[in-house]
Amino acid sequence: MARTGRDGAVTPRSGARRRRAARGVPLPLLVPALAGLAFLLLPLLALLIRAPWRTLPDQLTSTEVWQALQLSLVSATAATAVSLVLGVPLAWLLARTDFPGRGFVRALVTLPLVLPPVVGGVALLLALGRNGVVGQWLDSWFGITLPFTTAGVVVAEAFVAMPFLVISVEGTLRAADPRYEEAATTLGASRFTAFRRVTLPLIAPGIAAGAVLAWARALGEFGATITFAGNFPGRTQTMPLAVYLALQDDPAAAIALSLVLLAVSIAVLAGLRDRWMTASS
Repeated sequence: MARTGRDGAVTPRSGARRRRAARGVPLPLLVPALAGLAFLLLPLLALLIRAPWRTLPDQLTSTEVWQALQLSLVSATAATAVSLVLGVPLAWLLARTDFPGRGFVRALVTLPLVLPPVVGGVALLLALGRNGVVGQWLDSWFGITLPFTTAGVVVAEAFVAMPFLVISVEGTLRAADPRYEEAATTLGASRFTAFRRVTLPLIAPGIAAGAVLAWARALGEFGATITFAGNFPGRTQTMPLAVYLALQDDPAAAIALSLVLLAVSIAVLAGLRDRWMTASS
């Protein structure tokens, strides 16, 4: 089918254009592209092929697996809530204000994205451990100990997940027209009221997308969690840690937990599908 353009000319639909473009892919590009696709999909297909489908319900309902699953869901949700409370204002600060060293601050915010998770766990121990820079005062003044506790799991996951939310929200804020906020302030609203009544509704899709990405990243966190919170069943053992432990003694349970994480990842991709397709159209 065809459609009429603004100038009255008949133009083919985008799907037809894409099909013609696909037929014109040169062989030197098509072969490595297909090899790259196979490289990415083959491990996932192997996971599905070797999955113990008959015993999968029993594996997922065992006490150890259920404890890890429950703790992972709770801690990832709590880490996402922390990321929302702290990350949305931080994203607004980076997108809407101009201060010396803003680029350097943005680089520091995104540093956990490229920092090895184990290094992040060591840094958390040095900062929030019992003898840490801040942790020693938390312990002596308030009796709060974060390492090797469930709260420590939340802290570790929020540390690695928050940058995903900040980047997503900052990009949405930069794309949003600031004149709406300026109009609200000229009508007598304070900057915080303009942010709450005008900006938040505008950037709600970006916040939702960032929250989903942060939640998925927190759910799959391993290195910082095992370094800062340890691997204690029922208290700090999340699903990635349970996969690592089960792989040594019970490979079937490790595959079952891996399938759960795979299903969550697919659900995240499905939830963000409309946003990506809108951005790429």
